[in-house]
Amino acid sequence: MSRDQLPERFEIDLQITPDDIDQLGHVNNVVYLRWVQDAAIAHWSATAPGVDQASLRWVVLRHEIDYKRPAFLGDEITARTWVGSATRHAFERHTELLRKSDGRMLARARTVWCPIDAETGKTTDVSAEVRSLFSVSE
Repeated sequence: MSRDQLPERFEIDLQITPDDIDQLGHVNNVVYLRWVQDAAIAHWSATAPGVDQASLRWVVLRHEIDYKRPAFLGDEITARTWVGSATRHAFERHTELLRKSDGRMLARARTVWCPIDAETGKTTDVSAEVRSLFSVSE
């Protein structure tokens, strides 16, 4: 895949609060998972057409997270996310959590999301148009 075919990366800045710190003095692993979800929601909200935001909801089928380094109170964090493969029934989302001061990778995640119909709660299709907004593969 050439550089111009790579899915667009979406970034948000994240804040660490005292409640995010665990007994070991660093950000708890569960918070990293919340950040992965926050980045996905922000990307969807910023990119998807309003009609799709109103009619689709997402549930997680799988999370994989590799924790690389701890984050501490006072660190500034950037979440970078993008969609890899996207089919009618599943979006493979990648997320990197980076410390802004040195650009070091704190964690890397791969999450598989399934679209559901907002009214029925049942699995539904994602149109080719929406898939093309997020991913280069169909």
